[in-house]
Amino acid sequence: MNVDKVTQFEVNGPAREGLVEWDAMNPADLESGEPVQRGYFYYNDEASGFMAGVWDCTPFVGKIEAYAVDEFMYVLEGSVTMELEGGTSTTISAGESFIIPKGLVCKWVQTEYMKKFFVISTNEDGPVHNNPAEFGIMCPKITDPTEPIINQDPSRIIGAIPEQQNHIYYKDASGKFSVGIWHSDPFERPVFEFDHHDLMCIVKGVATVSDGADNRHVVKPGDGIFVPKGAQYKWQNDEPVTKVYCAFFP
Repeated sequence: MNVDKVTQFEVNGPAREGLVEWDAMNPADLESGEPVQRGYFYYNDEASGFMAGVWDCTPFVGKIEAYAVDEFMYVLEGSVTMELEGGTSTTISAGESFIIPKGLVCKWVQTEYMKKFFVISTNEDGPVHNNPAEFGIMCPKITDPTEPIINQDPSRIIGAIPEQQNHIYYKDASGKFSVGIWHSDPFERPVFEFDHHDLMCIVKGVATVSDGADNRHVVKPGDGIFVPKGAQYKWQNDEPVTKVYCAFFP
């Protein structure tokens, strides 16, 4: 059942359920390995093609082919190397995140056990970018240039308006799926109803995310907090915070 409130992703899945072994990968899609993959969906909506959760897997190498979905991933353990046409490659390790745009021709090379948080948009009926290779593999970094956020809604802020910066790395062709990095000075939001789905992975600092009542999560670097559309949402950070986020507007 899909979560309907602010939910912190647990690295091993919910305590009572854990990670469930998934079907074996199609051998025709593999160059080497017999991977065993497990996962847990905190949210899986077939109608919109949106899903988010936790996944782990033993080593394998996939075949080079067009990636079937738009996907954001935050690596919790292990590493993976993404090889592109032409021979360029990018290795992503624990504590780092990356985005693969739908249609990018690439190969998944995983030489060790890996665990990740993920957000996927299948975008089966929507428009796609004509040349996903222009994006390549995108890896948000805390030191990347950002732009100030202006014209903030004062009704969504308690007290003084903080200095905040943002950088959007990727938007799919439909505009529904996007990934960015966000920096903020200390501030507080009042409770309001969230208008989209959002997985936030904390990179720096500590924040408290809640529904304004008894559902309260203190999140720190390495934590993932998910807010589904329609949830009651409140945010507070008493120190500077940086997060990488993946937003989806159904």
